[in-house]
Amino acid sequence: MNLKDFDYHLPEELIAKHPVIPRHNARLMVLNRKDKSLKHDIFWNLPLYLEEGDLLVFNNSKVLPARLYGRKATGGKVEILLTDYVDKNRWYALVGGKNIRKGLKVFVGEDLEVEILEHLEGGKFKVYLHSSDPPRALDRWGKIPIPPYLQREEEEIDRIYYQTVFAKEEGSVASPTASLHFSEELLRRIEEHGINIAFITLHVSYGTFKPVKVEDITQHRVDPEHIKVPAETVELIKQTKEKGKRVVAVGTTVVRALESKPFEPHEGWTDLYIYPGYEFKVVDALITNFHLPRSSLLFLVCAFGGRGFIMEAYRVAVEEKYRFYSYGDGMLIL
Repeated sequence: MNLKDFDYHLPEELIAKHPVIPRHNARLMVLNRKDKSLKHDIFWNLPLYLEEGDLLVFNNSKVLPARLYGRKATGGKVEILLTDYVDKNRWYALVGGKNIRKGLKVFVGEDLEVEILEHLEGGKFKVYLHSSDPPRALDRWGKIPIPPYLQREEEEIDRIYYQTVFAKEEGSVASPTASLHFSEELLRRIEEHGINIAFITLHVSYGTFKPVKVEDITQHRVDPEHIKVPAETVELIKQTKEKGKRVVAVGTTVVRALESKPFEPHEGWTDLYIYPGYEFKVVDALITNFHLPRSSLLFLVCAFGGRGFIMEAYRVAVEEKYRFYSYGDGMLIL
């Protein structure tokens, strides 16, 4: 369980800086855990690897434009990055600027003011969004907080393609990226093949980019994130299992939501941390992107697919010049 066991070399040019258009043309590596085989395809052909009656579970959380630029009453500039959802008005945030303190109000726009409620640690604060409609105000004044490794600011294309086509529940500051490959056309094709679809909500926090700083990965802790697993999804999961079909999690966020309280509807917070040795109770197959080396997301994928098999798949992906990270290609692990 040493951190170095989850490292790999990634050439800079394989980090995808922009999305594939159309979404379903992204490459798909298909991994079979039984015979340790690898196959190369594209997402459009995903239904060919699934069976009638299988269940795809998606995260329907919506990414908010959570990067805000404002000014204090004195005119001083303040940058605010909302990092963790509490409710529609209250957030944890990273705040940059001089003399940031409790009670300070930052003017962002005519219908949005941010009040500093509490200093937590370092540059992290609890804040309150003063607005009659916070999501609408964020949409107007905020910028999409695209991942730091893209090394660029938000572009117009990100408003569409860094969001899933079924994004509904507002509260994420990073996209559930495994779902970005699913176009409206691919979803129709999936349903035509008799494959069922269900949704959970997990509001992805900025903690998804949190580096692992301990050599013994069992000592790492992930940040809590808000989840909702509705009763209708749990019922579909039970029916799928009873018929001997597979529950396919689309993304690591779905895995964590479903495994937090197996086969139970629930809403609240999860800090479930999955690494090799974890026994999966709900998920039978996984669709996921290629993750950063030494990251908790890679630990989860290795727990599901086996560390040796997954790290070999990553080596092949580099060799075959797959595109990595949020806007990159993906894998289906059966």
